[in-house]
Amino acid sequence: DVRLRVYDSRGQLVRRLVTGQRVGVVSVVWDGRNDDGIDMPSGTYVYSVQAGTFRDSRKMTLLR
Repeated sequence: DVRLRVYDSRGQLVRRLVTGQRVGVVSVVWDGRNDDGIDMPSGTYVYSVQAGTFRDSRKMTLLR
């Protein structure tokens, strides 16, 4: 299973983008909203990808 999550600069979970997706090539676009559909402010966010034993996190910047 693959999981893709977005966190704010404080480490709080903002959005669950992928949950339970099978391994393979997938394109995902984050619309800048949290799980409740509320627009998030401009700033630095971290996305985390987990697929089996693989884990990686990277920073990204949201500009409004």
